[in-house]
Amino acid sequence: MPPPAAAPTLERLRAVEWAGDWDTAFAHVTSRRVLSREYLRRAAVWSQAYPEAEAAWPFFDITAYAAPELHLPPASDADLAEFLKHLPNGEVRATCAGSVRLSALLAQAPAAFPDLPDLYEPLILFYERGGEFLRESSGALDLTGVSLRLGARSGYLDNPPVTQLSSPVLDALDADGRITYYTAEDAQGPLLRRRTLRGAHHDELLTRALRWEPTDLIPADEAEVKEAPLTELDELKAARLIGDIVTAVSPPTA
Repeated sequence: MPPPAAAPTLERLRAVEWAGDWDTAFAHVTSRRVLSREYLRRAAVWSQAYPEAEAAWPFFDITAYAAPELHLPPASDADLAEFLKHLPNGEVRATCAGSVRLSALLAQAPAAFPDLPDLYEPLILFYERGGEFLRESSGALDLTGVSLRLGARSGYLDNPPVTQLSSPVLDALDADGRITYYTAEDAQGPLLRRRTLRGAHHDELLTRALRWEPTDLIPADEAEVKEAPLTELDELKAARLIGDIVTAVSPPTA
């Protein structure tokens, strides 16, 4: 029998539209970029914990370094090998193999990595929201609809972690147009965004109902934000603030 956590991980990956639905990928450009950046941060953290993985960063099977003795049961290993044959490139294959094997390892020893973040979840979500990534000739990542330059591994260690990756958070990041985020100077919210679409600016506030509303339609008790001094936010910081807002209005149940 497959390890209890590995089989669901493989099933999630099997359900991905790997060939790439361009409409889906374009609709999720911002969330996919945030998920990519969060995965790159987590991969940097893991490669720091296992220095022999540094040269393989960022797209690797971490179990080759963290648990080289790990072997899936023969049937599970055969299922994984067959699945990997159909994936578009080696970096995608490495991360999918790593996600399945790491799930198996954590099923065997749930407390094996208590101080490390869930490595592959941001990347699995990325795949689910639009399929593969590709490498451009420059070495940058083609995320379908946006290019992301990798930069140095060490630089990702300074990124603010994005720990709330629920659908409400990711969906709130995605919209048509070029997006800039703002919040009050203390960076404690509320959150506004400016969408620039075909030369026109659209200023919107994320309300307590988790909807983006034009600032001239926001509730009266939130209207003071229009007059508050604002500071621009990087999309990772905006994602963290959206996560805080989602948690505040929909706290997790015990």
